[in-house]
Amino acid sequence: MMNESRRISSRIASRSTLFGALVSIALCASAAAQTPATGLQRHLDRIDLGISGVGQLTPSSSGFNYIKQSVSQVPSNTLGTLIEIRYVKSPLVGIEFNYSYARYNETFSVGAGSLPAQQPYTLGVQSKVNEYSMGYIAHGPSFGDLKTFAGAGLGAVEFKPTAGGGQGLQPVVRTGVYYTVGVEQGFHEDRYGIRAYFRQVFLGAPDFNQNYLATGARTITTEPGVGFYLRF
Repeated sequence: MMNESRRISSRIASRSTLFGALVSIALCASAAAQTPATGLQRHLDRIDLGISGVGQLTPSSSGFNYIKQSVSQVPSNTLGTLIEIRYVKSPLVGIEFNYSYARYNETFSVGAGSLPAQQPYTLGVQSKVNEYSMGYIAHGPSFGDLKTFAGAGLGAVEFKPTAGGGQGLQPVVRTGVYYTVGVEQGFHEDRYGIRAYFRQVFLGAPDFNQNYLATGARTITTEPGVGFYLRF
């Protein structure tokens, strides 16, 4: 009888030890499974997606081409779309990725050359413009519910002539350097909000890889904008 009791007690103790080990493993596995999710959520809380309508205002530029003809370039003012993805770790540390799209006309006025055959003429080029850029973003002081921000960065600006009005010219890419300042106001614990800003992009005037249109001139596109953002 005593031996039987000892065997039963031994089995109970063994099973209790096994059960305790399984519980410990389960708790550890549960904690390990929750840690990545918590970390992922923490990063998602720092990301927002912004979509804005922007005006694109670009002044005229001028210069001389390779055969010393005067070339005047007058872009049309237009409206476009700016999409931003921001990752803000702290008020003073953040990065943003930008994509913008617009469509407008470039009117080139080429002056007479030194030869009789080089008569003055005007050329209109319709093109789509895409900006791909990234930069640094920081938030400054708040005024009531309005938070200020400022940023700067660089990227590529692609000018792509359209099929119908592009005169059969080639796409060209320019390096663009930008800065932005603005304000935003969040709602519902800052899960979404509105954003307004003033933005400028500094770049070389497009010549569509045509030496008779190339002057090496620099230009500035001014982009006032307003839109909304959504935080994940």
